[in-house]
Amino acid sequence: MTSLIRKVWVSVITRSGSSSASPHMSNPNPLSDHDRFLQMMYIQTSSTGEFDRIPIDIFMQILKILGPRESARVRAVCKAWKFLVSDNRLWIYFLQNQPEPWDSVFFAETHLRSGYPLQVFPSQMHDLSFMHIYGQREEVPGALIIDGGSGYCKYGWSKYSSPSGRNLETSSLQCLLDLDILFNNLQQDAGENINTANCCIIPLCHYDNTESAKSSRRQLKDAIYSTLFDMNVPAVCAINQATLALFAARRTSGVVVNVGFHQTSVVPILHGKVMHKVGVETVGMGALKLTGFLRDRMQQNNIHFDSLYTVRTLKENLCYVALDYEAELSKDTQASFAVTSNNWFTLSKERFQTGEILFQPRMAGMQAMGLHQAVALCMDHCHDAELTGDDNWYKTVVLTGGTACLPGLAARLEKELYGLLPLSISSGIRVFPPPYGTDSAWYGAKLVSNVISAVVDKSIVYVGIIFVRPAKK
Repeated sequence: MTSLIRKVWVSVITRSGSSSASPHMSNPNPLSDHDRFLQMMYIQTSSTGEFDRIPIDIFMQILKILGPRESARVRAVCKAWKFLVSDNRLWIYFLQNQPEPWDSVFFAETHLRSGYPLQVFPSQMHDLSFMHIYGQREEVPGALIIDGGSGYCKYGWSKYSSPSGRNLETSSLQCLLDLDILFNNLQQDAGENINTANCCIIPLCHYDNTESAKSSRRQLKDAIYSTLFDMNVPAVCAINQATLALFAARRTSGVVVNVGFHQTSVVPILHGKVMHKVGVETVGMGALKLTGFLRDRMQQNNIHFDSLYTVRTLKENLCYVALDYEAELSKDTQASFAVTSNNWFTLSKERFQTGEILFQPRMAGMQAMGLHQAVALCMDHCHDAELTGDDNWYKTVVLTGGTACLPGLAARLEKELYGLLPLSISSGIRVFPPPYGTDSAWYGAKLVSNVISAVVDKSIVYVGIIFVRPAKK
């Protein structure tokens, strides 16, 4: 590190010499009066010899080159450098240049770290030390995230930028039962031995109060105790997918539309907590129904395929939701896609008719509410409940789930809500597509895991269910 600083110092002397030879050359990074005052103060109070003459802007560039670990070590040189290295601008730079988006880091630190109840307007923002934040994030061991949504299980360590594994048609419960295989896969991906003594976060797929959901939660609890705790995992935090998807969208309040595998749930969430008393609306239609509808249409049109996987692939790559269904019928919407290198398929009206059954279930032979009607009903209940003085909390709608990634769905839903609801409720409504595609809930779990040192820390209350490994007798 010293040799690097000396090399840069030589370049600084050279630059200052050339600058004196060209007095009319402007400084690309002029110092403010405050910075000049600080620089004089550093020169008078520090004791690092010639290094004290390094201009602040050059010194900050040196630190950026050194990186976070070496910059942290520079603090030990003297008080002046410790003060400079603590500058939030430097550590914001480091955070901005890491894989995780900067705005997500800022949201997590200002809204999620304190635990429930989540703060609407964080009062400690002015006290944030991003050097401290960066240091904590480097020390967090990480957590295993197992998300069984969207018809297949996604798993991986929270230190990764995305899930490292996906098991088709496998639930999170089945993933728990196959943890030996899962851990082996993770170790191969990481190229190192994974320590099972870290916490685990599981997005809950079934969080309503139906008997089926209660049974699924009991099975999940049994699997946690019989599998994870036997592998020395200290704690498991189970949080519903809707809340995690909302976090991924950098929100703590809103209405989450979770288009699941078998059904679609419309979930009102206030300050990170599901408002069950307001009511979670459900529509008995999900990804499986859309795939089945497209299969039937392809068969009617004599489009031959080998498996349901082919149909699902075509749905994910060719289908979309029309902003105006009637107008779309008169357009040429033909498009082709190759499921394999020599297996091309061409679809036309099926492309937008498949997603249309979300709004017109009768097209699929179903007597059910349309998606827009279910969301409007939920918003109407939120408005009548008067849970807070600000009615805008439920006017943010976040889509999540694999099928929710269909292009055009967010714009169509927003249009339908404006046409269905009175102005007093519809004014200000915004519908957002899944913030991280099919991985939105997984990414929300990643945000939670990165602001905690361990789930076993009872000083933090989470919006979810915490299972702590029983002490061995």
